[in-house]
Amino acid sequence: MIRIAYMGAGSSVFAKNVLGDCICTPELKDLDIWLHDIDPKRLEESNKMLTNIINNSGRTDVTLHATLNRREALKGAKYVVNSIQVGLYDPCTITDFEVPKRFGLRQTIGDTLGIGGIFRALRTIPVLEDFAHDMEELCPDALFINYTNPMAMLSGYMQRYTPIKTVGLCHSVQSCAKGLLESLKMDEYVNNCRWEIAGINHMAWLLKIEDLQGNDLYPEIKRRSLNPQSDYKMDWDLVRHDLMHRFGYYITESSEHNSEYNPWYIKEKHPELIERYKIPLDEYPRRCVEQIAKWDKMAEDLIHNEKLVHEKSKEFAAYIIKAMELDEPYRVHGNVLNTGLITNLPRNACVEVPCLVDRNGIQPCYVGDLPEQCAALNRTNINVQLLTIQAAVSKKKDDIYMAAMMDPHTAAELTQDEIVAMCDALIEEHGDWLPKYR
Repeated sequence: MIRIAYMGAGSSVFAKNVLGDCICTPELKDLDIWLHDIDPKRLEESNKMLTNIINNSGRTDVTLHATLNRREALKGAKYVVNSIQVGLYDPCTITDFEVPKRFGLRQTIGDTLGIGGIFRALRTIPVLEDFAHDMEELCPDALFINYTNPMAMLSGYMQRYTPIKTVGLCHSVQSCAKGLLESLKMDEYVNNCRWEIAGINHMAWLLKIEDLQGNDLYPEIKRRSLNPQSDYKMDWDLVRHDLMHRFGYYITESSEHNSEYNPWYIKEKHPELIERYKIPLDEYPRRCVEQIAKWDKMAEDLIHNEKLVHEKSKEFAAYIIKAMELDEPYRVHGNVLNTGLITNLPRNACVEVPCLVDRNGIQPCYVGDLPEQCAALNRTNINVQLLTIQAAVSKKKDDIYMAAMMDPHTAAELTQDEIVAMCDALIEEHGDWLPKYR
């Protein structure tokens, strides 16, 4: 029996992809799936959705349970998948965006770095600490598969401060080369290229991209990217293209994300930059509002559709479980502790590197040095990640202040006194969503 506990199962779309993939993998026999959420309504909706998928899959060896009791879900689990969002859009994401606006700080996504990423981590890490304590008792050998952002901060906390085996998974790596080639109308290479990626989550670098004969595709990529007369579909991705030309390499995660990971693009005194690079300020809150408005229609399609079937997605979780259960080696890109894997990044950082998976679990691959300019940009983000984890452990406000002061975008817009005042306002408005800081 393969027992999988899914934490945050009310994230129905994500649960459908991850658990639907497992159900659509017939080699994973005798699946015992346990759904857990703190919202009974959303939990039951996901339970109905997955029941329909199971009923239409032709499988009779899958059992499904839904529980509000976290310990019941975790007991005896071999794999624990995490996709929780502590505080949801309302009230916590609203607070993450609206309070900084009062101080003149604008964001796009705010879930990975920046002031939004810092406070999302600070309210999520205490919950992961509780998960880890329960897992030590109830399923100490389970693999914790984290999908929740901020990926490097949360996975890094679990890897450094708990004994739980943890890997963080993101889907930006899978789509990186494909999206770049398609946007530049180099479709003939989409399924006929080799690439290498490594760095940190949301800022991993496409270090190599070549055709099957070993010819470097970067010169043609950069030539097309600089062609002002082209009809290439780059308007959605101008920040990443600019970073590629300035630093030499393309980055895995989207332009709206990367616009707030550095000091150069979102500037109150230079609004022309926001227009030039088509940066969608307040993008994440806008998406949340749209998704909430569309949920009734989505619920009809997902929750109440008795004919619902699932087609396998590109998420790594089911492939990892299959590789470990069947001892069939498979390569993924995972977020793991930097045990000398990337030699010019800090050893206590969480890095995103190729990993081999088999019955021995997640085995990260050695990368060596990144190009120095790539490592330098990564380190600006790692500074914030490590200080945020330190703040979550120490429960000291000073550590929060230092994390925020080291954030590239925040520091480019606000003075040190303004950053401290903003952090104090965020701590006060988050209230009981945060532990007490001294």
